[in-house]
Amino acid sequence: MNGLDISIVERSLQFKTPAGTSRGALTEKPSFYVVARDLEEDGRLGIGECSLIPGLSPESAPRARMELKRLAASGSLNPKAMSLQYPAVKFAAETALIDLLNEGTRTLFPGPFTEGQPTPINGLIWMGDPEDMVAQAASLLDRGFDTLKMKVGALDFERECECIAAIRSLAPADRIVLRLDANGGLDDADPNVTLKKLERLSAFDIHSMEQPIRAGQWKKMAAICKDSPIPVALDEELIGISDTTLRRNMLHVIQPDYVILKPSLLGGFVESNHWMDLAKEVGANWWATSALESNIGLNAIAQWASDAVAEEKAPMPQGLGTGSLFTNNLSSPLVVERGTIRMNMSAETDHAHPDVWNLTEILP
Repeated sequence: MNGLDISIVERSLQFKTPAGTSRGALTEKPSFYVVARDLEEDGRLGIGECSLIPGLSPESAPRARMELKRLAASGSLNPKAMSLQYPAVKFAAETALIDLLNEGTRTLFPGPFTEGQPTPINGLIWMGDPEDMVAQAASLLDRGFDTLKMKVGALDFERECECIAAIRSLAPADRIVLRLDANGGLDDADPNVTLKKLERLSAFDIHSMEQPIRAGQWKKMAAICKDSPIPVALDEELIGISDTTLRRNMLHVIQPDYVILKPSLLGGFVESNHWMDLAKEVGANWWATSALESNIGLNAIAQWASDAVAEEKAPMPQGLGTGSLFTNNLSSPLVVERGTIRMNMSAETDHAHPDVWNLTEILP
């Protein structure tokens, strides 16, 4: 779409409490909003979010900022022509474009979700000391989650096992699904060491292990997938691979059980759909996860994922409950409750009404 007035608004999202990951604790993160105004359609606005995770996103904040300035100067939204070297920028442009094409209502994928139907999600246990992680799990259980995802790989392995055992005492396997995410934190020069750790962890009835070793080690990951007692999900492994043949080769070599789709890190919904189709070729299932977006990006991903889930025979709980992490998030009709995310469709909070979004904080 051409002939647009495009502005870029930068906003640092502040975490309510430090978010512990295998790369350290995050207290804030950079985000940018692409605000595209169609002057020929009564000033209709399309908004997309460029969300970055320091140390994980392919583009740094300075590089994303420069690319966003070029996008604004072009006066055009054409995601198909954009480079996958800037996946979060491409995602923001694609989201803003879809929003514009849907009359700027923030309703990108009209369907059951935008009509109020809830989508199951997992509750996220951030890395911290074991007592804190057990307390997080207890809080999530009280809030009605039946699928929990726990970050591992940063603490001493024995302490992590003790922590998981304590969580399992609160959340027995016959009631609660437990996912683990290592972010490459179980990597060892000898893959047998990683497999022994996975064997230990399998005693806790683990649903899946995301990215047990660092990305880019296809043969090593293939060996782990082949012999792991816990189904393996690829996450970081997908980031930065733009060539279709290379994507297909990687999946056929590794043969994962699952792939994790983060549109902000993969270049948007078209690219994520492509990964989904390729994964099905090797019998791998999928679920979507946010990249710590604010409610603008989370809204778009939740609608897309819920739309895709509706077509699956065995839908998976999604990783989309991160909107409540920030002290300065934008208001939205998204509600997380009883282990689901949904749109509040009461008359007072009609999702298409501009007051619901309170966009004054980001509008230029």
